[in-house]
Amino acid sequence: MAKDPNPPSLQQAPKRDDAEAQMRAMPHALGPEKSILSSMLKDPEQWIGIAKEEGLTRDHFYLPGHGLLFEVIAELNDKGQNIELVSLVQLLHDRGILDSVGGSQGITDIYTYAPNAAHFSSHLGLVKDKFTLRSIIHTCTESIAEAFDNPEDTAQLLDRVERDVLSIRQGNETSRGFSIKESVAEVFTKFQEALAGEMEVQGVATGYPDLDRMSKGLKPGEMFVVAARPSMGKTSLMMNIVEHICIDQNVPTMVFSCEMTAFQIVQRLVFSRARISLGKMGKGFKPTKEQIGNLKRAITAIGDSKLWIDDTAGIPIDTLRAKARRRKREDNIGLIAIDYLQLLKSNSKQAANSREREIGEISGGIKALAKELELPIVVLAQLNRGPEGRSGSSLGVPRMSDLRESGTIEQDADMIGLLYRTAYYAETEEEKEAEAGKAELVLAKNRNGETGHVPLTFLAELMRFETRARDPE
Repeated sequence: MAKDPNPPSLQQAPKRDDAEAQMRAMPHALGPEKSILSSMLKDPEQWIGIAKEEGLTRDHFYLPGHGLLFEVIAELNDKGQNIELVSLVQLLHDRGILDSVGGSQGITDIYTYAPNAAHFSSHLGLVKDKFTLRSIIHTCTESIAEAFDNPEDTAQLLDRVERDVLSIRQGNETSRGFSIKESVAEVFTKFQEALAGEMEVQGVATGYPDLDRMSKGLKPGEMFVVAARPSMGKTSLMMNIVEHICIDQNVPTMVFSCEMTAFQIVQRLVFSRARISLGKMGKGFKPTKEQIGNLKRAITAIGDSKLWIDDTAGIPIDTLRAKARRRKREDNIGLIAIDYLQLLKSNSKQAANSREREIGEISGGIKALAKELELPIVVLAQLNRGPEGRSGSSLGVPRMSDLRESGTIEQDADMIGLLYRTAYYAETEEEKEAEAGKAELVLAKNRNGETGHVPLTFLAELMRFETRARDPE
């Protein structure tokens, strides 16, 4: 087959037909692309490393030939091979791709294009900016096409569009690693803080000293699962943590409640903070002056807080993620709480016929959201009947294996707390009286710290968990 006498040049974009010519050209910066490649050819040790640190890839180049040349240069540099013009041309010829990068004349033109590399960083920035613009156009074009094709699930499409747009921003951000000296210095600083007793909490404090000591606070990117059997008070514990973080520490928070309405959540929050028994409210109840004052202060504090509650029943995980992203973008939330995991849904086709697969997608989606938004997520989960099947001193004591569809939840969670109340499983009235109010949060998994028991007291009439002193034994 005869070769094309006029092979495509690096300096010219491929010809377009008349219809394409009428369309606007995609954003590009051919001059800066050539300038970057020129600097890399002249001084590869200096500029290839900087390009890689800035996250430059073959895809950032508008012309395929430019991208291919960059890839070959980077490959040779990775292998520790010298990069000089004659050997490079021969290598490209041997691989049969010399014409694809403009031929020997095209390589020479690029080599001589930039007289000096003084503007390397600014030219690299221009190339990345044009790539970002092309990515936006590509993502939006695909989204428009999908929207016109009448997708079966609009919520899934919206979630995918938001995710793709956010991925453009994330891909455009450069992640710089620390040098070993910086890393060692930071480790030593943390060690000194620990010795001085200053490293008590690294994330946001939950308000429970023992839990904060073991967890070092709820940290960005972490998923904290609080699991229990029904009627153990897991919603109350979650809202006690939310109250402390959102109201007392002024951290914007979003709560997804699949079981209770927003009104019920707020009502419990107000009366619990005011320390007034909601069960006593009704005809004939006469609050004291102190209770009225407490109620007013609670209403003011909660009303002034940055707390958002979404009470959509059975909310799909993709919809939850979309709402959380929007709240993060608009109000910079620092915590998400979900009640509870098994009540969420996944609308993917893969999860349609497998509950285990569905729970896996939900659990993985929550963990991914925590990392994406860089905030902690507290999520409640239901335990199976395992605790009731035990006997003796183990009666009612939960284990991680009691988590429904536990495999993926155990894997995704950074921390797992198992909540139970001993009085609930007491077999005699004497035992019930002796164990009244006692509760335990067993921190069964802690990826970044110690595990153990957190003793609590449950005030049922106030729907509050408070710190309890450890038993002598």
